[in-house]
Amino acid sequence: MAINIIKPLTFSHLKATETEQLIKDGGGLFVRIRPITNGGKISFRVSYRFDKKPKWIDLRAKTLPEARAERDEIKNLLRKGVNPKLERKLELERNKQQQQEDLEAIAKLQARMTVRDLFVNWCEIDLIKRKDKQEVIRMFEKDVLPDLGNLYVEDIRKGHIALLISKLKKREVLHLARNLLKLIRQMFRYAVNSDFIEFDPTASLSIAKITTKPTERERNLSELEVRALARQLPSAKLLISTECAIWICLSTTCRIGELCKAKSLDIDFENKTWTIPKQNSKNKKAHTIFLSDFALEQFIKLKEFSTNEVWLFPNRDGSSHVCDKSITKQIGGRQTETIMSNRSKCNQALVLSGGKWTPHDLRRTGATLMGDLGISSDVIDKCLNHTEENKMKRTYQRQKLEKEQAQAWCALGDRLNNLVAKEITQSSNRP
Repeated sequence: MAINIIKPLTFSHLKATETEQLIKDGGGLFVRIRPITNGGKISFRVSYRFDKKPKWIDLRAKTLPEARAERDEIKNLLRKGVNPKLERKLELERNKQQQQEDLEAIAKLQARMTVRDLFVNWCEIDLIKRKDKQEVIRMFEKDVLPDLGNLYVEDIRKGHIALLISKLKKREVLHLARNLLKLIRQMFRYAVNSDFIEFDPTASLSIAKITTKPTERERNLSELEVRALARQLPSAKLLISTECAIWICLSTTCRIGELCKAKSLDIDFENKTWTIPKQNSKNKKAHTIFLSDFALEQFIKLKEFSTNEVWLFPNRDGSSHVCDKSITKQIGGRQTETIMSNRSKCNQALVLSGGKWTPHDLRRTGATLMGDLGISSDVIDKCLNHTEENKMKRTYQRQKLEKEQAQAWCALGDRLNNLVAKEITQSSNRP
């Protein structure tokens, strides 16, 4: 196809013809007019020499002033020894790279996860089989999510966590602070393993330094305190079910969480046994407790006062069992300086000489009384449903010692009956 190279004229008078036209503008700039058959489109080109070779480059400009400015930029590149075509290719690659980075940044912003989002995800994936899931949710809803819930996970620094823990320390709840920090660390480690974040903000925080060192509880009630407990219970204004729970924990050495989940069908009143299903026990192993007359009496009383056909310790609407913390809170509320609403006269009703005690201390007390009665530690461990720590013994010594356990619980029940039977009888006869 023939190309006519025309000297500069007035561009507004130029028109497309049958052939392509290149019109000089000076400095190597040309106006290119396509033939009529190709639409007569107008564009701009620059002619230049690089490495002693003639070359052309099409311009991006849409108007003549823009084309002249772009031509001048090309001349500047040539003076620097830069090939304009190569520079354009590199520029395109840089633009693509920048565009990709921008898209990734936008995607990252859209995928940003708040601490509350992370917590929900963690609960659904990691906590799905944990027995204390509801308690963990309660703790986070109360003490973590109000401060951190709306912050983005990648923005969390250890200072945020330290400030949160300091608030708990001011409330003098050091063990809660310790347990929460351990849970927060588990959540952020899950976030790292799931590739939500790169670094765990709690990694350099020492649990022992910023909360408290782990303590091994040694509290158990003396025989004098057990007698005192029986005398003081009537003035504590506890629920009948809570009073029964206290004596059941003491006489069966069970865990309070296992007792709260007990169903009527778990108790065999004829054979005097209580079977704790594996889903309710701490070590995931079913456990059968042989009930002494003392313990059986408490279950009978509990059954008589209960209106729920399924649960021995029902919640308020009877749809499930009572919260694991409910009985613990009732007992703790009777050992405090804080005056409770509607119970101003019983906030110290259960204070004992040895200091504050919990339902778990009753389990320890029952085990200690068994030891004082000469029962072997192996049998006591079986009664407590402890998992044998020695792997060799755990693997090869599978005896259940059921007869010995039954004798141990019976001996414990007789001892408790001798200690407190008179006081309990007076308590049960109160109006």
